[in-house]
Amino acid sequence: MPRRPLKTSSHYRSARNAAIRIVMVAVFVAACLGLASLRASHAQTATPPADAAEPNEAEPDQGVRPHPKERIVRIASEGSRPPYNYLDSNGELAGFEIDLGRELCTRMKVSCTFVAQEWDSMIPNLLAGRFDAIMAAMEKTEDRLKRIDFSKPYVRMPSAFLAARQRQIRDPTPLGLKGRTIGVESGGPHQTYLEDEFSNSTIKAYSTLEDAILDLAEGRIDLVFGDKDAISDFVKTRREARCCKLLADVPRDPAYFGEGIGIGLRPDDTALKAMFDTALDAIVADGTFAKIRSKYFEFEIL
Repeated sequence: MPRRPLKTSSHYRSARNAAIRIVMVAVFVAACLGLASLRASHAQTATPPADAAEPNEAEPDQGVRPHPKERIVRIASEGSRPPYNYLDSNGELAGFEIDLGRELCTRMKVSCTFVAQEWDSMIPNLLAGRFDAIMAAMEKTEDRLKRIDFSKPYVRMPSAFLAARQRQIRDPTPLGLKGRTIGVESGGPHQTYLEDEFSNSTIKAYSTLEDAILDLAEGRIDLVFGDKDAISDFVKTRREARCCKLLADVPRDPAYFGEGIGIGLRPDDTALKAMFDTALDAIVADGTFAKIRSKYFEFEIL
């Protein structure tokens, strides 16, 4: 059997070098595969799931939003002009304007508080921001409009004649009252109106309406002319008024008697004025105003 030739050292070196090359290639391939796997793993971690949409800045927040703070409207009244406003047995403000104010605030969906305020400081304290509105039988006049604003009127009080029963007066027109003596409170719009419209009557001015009615009860004059609420209150509460009767209303002439009683407001509070006007229109339209009015007045006031 022939002998296998012996391998020399060069043969061993060639084999060893080949083995080293194979190992190096294997290590390189493994390293590349490991790097590729690491990159794939990182990409999966950083990429959001397909069903997880990115937030859209244009869409509104669908969460629960806090409600804006409810406005509290502070309303001042005098507390000394019944039935418009007065203090009840607990010392709290009450009356027509207080009931009306509460209903208006309910319609406006705001909270309201009522504060008693002296008449002389009513407008200065409104302008100073100590309260937001005045409901105190305040007439809307040119002088007041120079300082404050008003809502729509909630009272347009008619004027009326009060006549002695024994006089048998039936015609309250200027012609029907020719030659008659009419008593009136001095210095006010009622005196001016009589002097202009009833020039054929004798106009007698008194310091107060009460003094005029007392003279009527004594038979010294034929009629008294004034605001219907004041005359009606005297007739209901004073024994002296039994002599007399309400004769007739006189249509309210804004040229003499103004636009009426409204809610006093700061001139820059236009939003609150609009709220009051809208609420007042609503309660007049649905009959709520008439129900409140009937508790305090037996006749129409608006």
